[in-house]
Amino acid sequence: MASSNFIDYVKISCRSGAGGAGSRHFRREKFVDKGGPDGGDGGRGGHVILKANSQHWTLLHLKYKRHIRAENGEAGSGARCNGKQGEDVIVEVPLGTIAKNPETGEILAEVTEDGQEVILLKGGRGGLGNHHFKTATNQTPEHFQPGDPSQEEWIVLELKLLADVGLVGFPNAGKSTLLSTVSAARPEIADYPFTTLVPNLGVVGYRDYKSFVMADIPGIIEGASQGKGLGLRFLRHIERNSILLFMVPATSENIGDEYRTLLNELELYDPSLVEKERLLAITKGDLIDDETKKEMMKTVPGDIPYVYISSVTQEGISELKDLIWKTLNP
Repeated sequence: MASSNFIDYVKISCRSGAGGAGSRHFRREKFVDKGGPDGGDGGRGGHVILKANSQHWTLLHLKYKRHIRAENGEAGSGARCNGKQGEDVIVEVPLGTIAKNPETGEILAEVTEDGQEVILLKGGRGGLGNHHFKTATNQTPEHFQPGDPSQEEWIVLELKLLADVGLVGFPNAGKSTLLSTVSAARPEIADYPFTTLVPNLGVVGYRDYKSFVMADIPGIIEGASQGKGLGLRFLRHIERNSILLFMVPATSENIGDEYRTLLNELELYDPSLVEKERLLAITKGDLIDDETKKEMMKTVPGDIPYVYISSVTQEGISELKDLIWKTLNP
């Protein structure tokens, strides 16, 4: 999918509906003397509601719809008729979307489950009609309430992909190739760095019709946490992954050093990331012989489970799925 189709950050102007005014009305019928006040209440203004939709995976549909407006409530009328409530506006977003105040960075809401709804801006309350203000000493009240005003705010929507497994590795580590091998996802694959410019999601089938979701995060480079390369832009997508699968090519000079460099970039960006469960896939295993493999094993850190894999020959793929599933379901 082209990078222009993946949007994970938008800033939108939202306005809820104003409440309708209450009615100042008196009952007037031919055979009813002094009918009294019968002004109805105004209708509530429409809410602006954030709703999670599992069918969305990007904020692209909001890129060109920057102004969200809910409907105003209608005014009340005579015979105690209440005004119509303003229609709510539902803003559908992918799972994992966060709504923030653009000035303070305060998190206003987040949705992580399909169908979950959160009111971003409440519609104005409708005003009370004059029949509410009738008393023993004031039988013909002129007073009624105007509706409460609308709310209007700029809101930032930021997507952090939800996935069971996040792939972490330098460019050309084989992340896209693995994702295309184990799922129906078809990310762009080429032999040059930064082929993947946007995150990709794939559903990986497992035994007995089980499955888990895997996310290919664009290649991190040393210094990504300081804004170099593409890493900083997409590092936030790693925050919501249940486990992290580090991917280091078997052709690397030192597997342990490359793994520790990747881990360091995550820690510099967000120290909590290193507390996640971690696995290591040593990729491109078909490019080295058994003797070299034995030598490379000496550089593998002893504190992380690992598997040699080859997406080309399928070596280790089943073992990797087993390890991932066991880690997700201890």
